[in-house]
Amino acid sequence: MFDARLRPLIDRPLNAVARTLSGTGITPNVITGFGFFLGLLAAGALILQLDYVALGLILASRIMDGLDGAVARHAAPRSRHPGAKSQESDLGGYYDIVADFLFYSGIVLAFAIGRPEHALMAAFLIFCFVGTGSSFLAYAIVAAKQDRNHDKQGKKSFYYLTGITEGSETIFVLCLMCAFPKWFPQIAVIFGALCLMTTFGRVLQARRDFG
Repeated sequence: MFDARLRPLIDRPLNAVARTLSGTGITPNVITGFGFFLGLLAAGALILQLDYVALGLILASRIMDGLDGAVARHAAPRSRHPGAKSQESDLGGYYDIVADFLFYSGIVLAFAIGRPEHALMAAFLIFCFVGTGSSFLAYAIVAAKQDRNHDKQGKKSFYYLTGITEGSETIFVLCLMCAFPKWFPQIAVIFGALCLMTTFGRVLQARRDFG
């Protein structure tokens, strides 16, 4: 919901860093991998109930998640395909998507492991994540077949269907859980319900667009 509004604010500092890194040989895929590694460390910190350590690692991981795309757009091409003007690639977009969804569900799983009393609500939230993720990616697949595209959330490797719960909202909620872990069940119920609303809205959007 807020991704499109936040994107212009986020892009400026990320692009500045990306221009600095573009000549260092650091590839976007390396940054994606490093961001995912930070996410794993955050999950480990949550299992040990080091909540504020996890909060810092989550924020650092998401900065890497934004930086990889910026570096891809600014770095000199290494593609095997002729005519490439940057390091943007379908494979890089694939890595980014896989890492993102594993990160989101992994953080919630870590809460369940570190605090078994919250396991049921963690399972509910992961179920809701599957709804938003599947409705998001399934729409993108069909949109790609129909040559649909837009760049409201920044230049993407796929069609980015909006919703109530997008990346910005999810990161905020994960950070909120780290800051107030005792509120995990309440936060999970509210955000899970919003995720289900997002899934339902995307299904209706697909019905309108593809039916």
